[in-house]
Amino acid sequence: MSLPKVFMDELRTRVPLSDIIGKRMKLTRAGREYKGCCPFHKEKTPSFTVNDIKGFYHCFGCGAHGDSIGFLMSHDNMTFMDAVEQLASLAGMRVPKPTPEDEKKYKQQASLYDLMELATKWYEQQLYDPKNKKILKYLIERGLSSETIKSFRLGFAPSEEQGLKQTLLKAGFKIEDMIEAGLFKNSTKNQNDTYPFFRGRIIFPVQDFQGRVVAFGGRVLPEAYGGPADKSAPKYINSPETSIFHKGRMLYGLSRARKAIGDGETVVVVEGYMDVIALAQAGFKAAVAPLGTALTETQIQELWKVMPEDKRAPVLCFDGDAAGQRAAARALERVFPILKPDHSIKFSFLPKEHDPDSLIKDEGVPAMERVLKNAIGLFDMLWQEEAKDRDLSQPETKAGFRAALEKRARQIADMAVQQFFIHEINQKITDVFLTKTSSKKQFPGKPFQKGKPVTPGIHTPYRPQSVRAGQVRSDKSKQMERTRILLALMIHYPELYEEFGESLGTIKIPDTEYDQLRQALIHLLGEQNSLDYQAVKQHLSGLGHGKALEAIFDSSLYLHAGFAKPGQSLDTVRQAWQDIWEIGFMNARMS
Repeated sequence: MSLPKVFMDELRTRVPLSDIIGKRMKLTRAGREYKGCCPFHKEKTPSFTVNDIKGFYHCFGCGAHGDSIGFLMSHDNMTFMDAVEQLASLAGMRVPKPTPEDEKKYKQQASLYDLMELATKWYEQQLYDPKNKKILKYLIERGLSSETIKSFRLGFAPSEEQGLKQTLLKAGFKIEDMIEAGLFKNSTKNQNDTYPFFRGRIIFPVQDFQGRVVAFGGRVLPEAYGGPADKSAPKYINSPETSIFHKGRMLYGLSRARKAIGDGETVVVVEGYMDVIALAQAGFKAAVAPLGTALTETQIQELWKVMPEDKRAPVLCFDGDAAGQRAAARALERVFPILKPDHSIKFSFLPKEHDPDSLIKDEGVPAMERVLKNAIGLFDMLWQEEAKDRDLSQPETKAGFRAALEKRARQIADMAVQQFFIHEINQKITDVFLTKTSSKKQFPGKPFQKGKPVTPGIHTPYRPQSVRAGQVRSDKSKQMERTRILLALMIHYPELYEEFGESLGTIKIPDTEYDQLRQALIHLLGEQNSLDYQAVKQHLSGLGHGKALEAIFDSSLYLHAGFAKPGQSLDTVRQAWQDIWEIGFMNARMS
């Protein structure tokens, strides 16, 4: 049976070759490769090498050579299809059957790779077109060298340009292919017409692990360089998911970074495209970023796969403000269930008002190196996160703190790791709370005070913030609280915009910051209602509404509006919206 090349390439990528071979013989790390005694002939000195990046093994003694499928066929005496089936089961993939539907699917995927490559070249050409020299100048003024711009294949999508469509049509691609690739969308105004998805934006090609372009990110231009005067436009937009692009699995920059990762360089996970590029240009070659969403469990696991076995603890780099702390807390939640021996993450926090790009520009590479050097481990981050906003001056609250820590630890599926976490928790609780000199040893001159979190006593920019004391609420404050809840619901559940967007637009909000955020939210969801809530928050924060978002999502929100949390059923959220609207706004308009 002949299997599609697209499927076979993906299959080999999903499961590292060293994982397959390492379960059948002893391998030892040697730089970017693994070494061991050849399983195909007798030898005392290892001459058998395994290279995960190139995806093949080779023996310098007997000449044995091949990929993961070839190894299973030779070593385990499997047939070709048996080897494919075993790899597919490990990768969580389905082996395609010889049906017309599957054949069409994989032919289309192969075609999409060619289409995306041609589109990438076209965007690159536009950036270097003399009429767009202002755009190239902007990138250079941002501190990017010509070599960096070319290396990352940055491009430009003109505002009113159909040249891309004509280029793709001449190459034999159909309009349906362009829509499937996320490059064009059907017009809602003119039937049988399409328009470019990316317009007036700098283009960042997104590559899969094999270096093939599978998607694009687009950054809006500043007004001085031809960008829109309306500041409500999303700063970044990303290609929709397609048959070759799965944003929850892929990481921007990973295909470029894998050599540096294999060499043992520190893996840094940052927020976006420009962060990765700025770090790479400054010498941090192992920088990657998620694609418009919070870091997922799958992305963490994909990183672990390509990292050396003794260095599987990527550093997640967050902003030093409250939003960065919340993002770190979400990452903490996601990693616990998938922890296993020698697989972890670390946390680092940038100085406030800085991203990696601005920090390197203002204070140089050593400043970024200090941020990474100050990264804290998973246990310390857990301790700080659970200690935040707790009053640890009373015995019962200390007991509650301990119970919360242990509850988190029991989320770890791997029992060995779970047991060590619980042991570490008990040990530190004893050291901090249950010895006569614990307070002085851990926090000299700083006894426990109400509302003050316990910190690990290590140097880090991370500073948890206490919740403000509650106040007796007037009718006006109650109305503001209802407004806050409705905004939180719409941000967390943008799919409800079509149903409730009109009513959101009629609310009168006396608070200027909330009202400006409301207007930006309406404009954003009116343009793109397919965004998830993480992307919505990111866009709004990028537009300068971070302070309002921080106020809306203050931790006190969920004390009386638990239904506003992400992950609730749409029926629950819909009913909550209607109830709040009828009580707080509809009745007010009718009176």
